[in-house]
Amino acid sequence: MVKLRLARFGSKKNPIYRIVVQNDASPRNGRAIENIGRYNPQLEPSLIEINEERAKYWLANGAQPSQPVYRLLQKQGII
Repeated sequence: MVKLRLARFGSKKNPIYRIVVQNDASPRNGRAIENIGRYNPQLEPSLIEINEERAKYWLANGAQPSQPVYRLLQKQGII
């Protein structure tokens, strides 16, 4: 199954996340099918950038968002 989920990048105690499309059997920071956005919780307000067109495409084709990604999509008004 294909999932939309967060992949952690950044240094120690400074997380920056990419919103990626990945096979659910892949490890968290494994190879992604596509990178569709980024999320930086360190900034005030938090930086949320999502390619709306690609997110809608993947959701329409059966990709399931993880719980954190689902909340980010709701904040952006995509879901």
